[in-house]
Amino acid sequence: MSGIYIHIPFCKQACSYCDFYFITQQNLRTQFIKRLCEEIESYKDSIYTEETIKTIYLGGGTPSLLSAGELEQIITTLRRVFSIESEETTIELNPDDVSKDYLKELRLLGINRASMGVQSFDKERLKFMNRAHTPEEARIALDYLGKTGFQVHTVDLIYGNPGQTLNDLEYDINQFLEFDPPHISAYALTIEPRTRLGKQVELGRLKPADDDLVAEHFDLLNEMLADSGITRYEVSNYCKPGAEAVHNTNYWNHANYLGFGPSSHSFWWDESRATRWRSAGDIRHYLQKPFTENYMEHETLTDKELAEERLMLGLRTRDGVLIKELKDRYHYKLNNNQLDWIAGKQNEGLLNFNGLQIKMTNKGIKIADHLIVELLTRK
Repeated sequence: MSGIYIHIPFCKQACSYCDFYFITQQNLRTQFIKRLCEEIESYKDSIYTEETIKTIYLGGGTPSLLSAGELEQIITTLRRVFSIESEETTIELNPDDVSKDYLKELRLLGINRASMGVQSFDKERLKFMNRAHTPEEARIALDYLGKTGFQVHTVDLIYGNPGQTLNDLEYDINQFLEFDPPHISAYALTIEPRTRLGKQVELGRLKPADDDLVAEHFDLLNEMLADSGITRYEVSNYCKPGAEAVHNTNYWNHANYLGFGPSSHSFWWDESRATRWRSAGDIRHYLQKPFTENYMEHETLTDKELAEERLMLGLRTRDGVLIKELKDRYHYKLNNNQLDWIAGKQNEGLLNFNGLQIKMTNKGIKIADHLIVELLTRK
């Protein structure tokens, strides 16, 4: 089972926190669609078309800036090149791009899951993030989802913003819950160096939220969502039973996937080796250079690297990692120092380990990244 990720780089404007690759030159859309379809076609009759595609994810950027006709060109090309039996086809949407007619057209294309970038219902916080939509546009868009056949969808929430109080966050969460979403992706604001917020921090004009307050935000979020039947299955992802994101779960489980478009990543593990590569984040390069020159950072991964990556990803999830999986799939065994460290963290209430499976507790998940680094550096 494999997946496909399509990176659509176009945005109306730059969100203040975003360090993904994007461009605002909408005049390049026609050239981009043509080139993207050529890139997909370049995989025809290759080893990568031998597996059935089960998930497709249209991300960005802002995929909802494309018309239904442009999206149809992409999906038609995918179906012509690959064997597709998609159980989940997701598109990222911004609320200000959404209409009932547009959502109905997406459903006709076979897109059955929407990811709505709401982030907040606070007008001033949306301005701080430099989001293009208003709270009212977000409410209208979420209402449309339920009326156009998108029973499976997710909404994005950002917490841990500078100046955001617990009451502010509680208001946002309550606003989200009014629409009874089956899935919520909630991210603590991370201020990256190359972003507008990063520059403000560097100049001393902005102070990030205090770590202790962010931890309180995390606790409040978990409590309120759990009370509504929406439980955490990964550090940043929450859902009702059965509404887990299939595409992202496959990433965490090392399923094969191909990325198309500038700055996209690919991972392929066949019988002989596991390889990861990415496409350059440069639209001019993408439009003009041969694809073989565009693919960068080819990396062949060892069993040990794969095992450590599986631990890193798996321990961020509700299910954790099975010891048998590490042994059978990755030929990896935890050493005595790691086992001693795990026992210590179990006594501290941070990990659960029964000899068969290792996973984070609710207390441990708050510092999951720190704990994972500690585990992997125990030699």
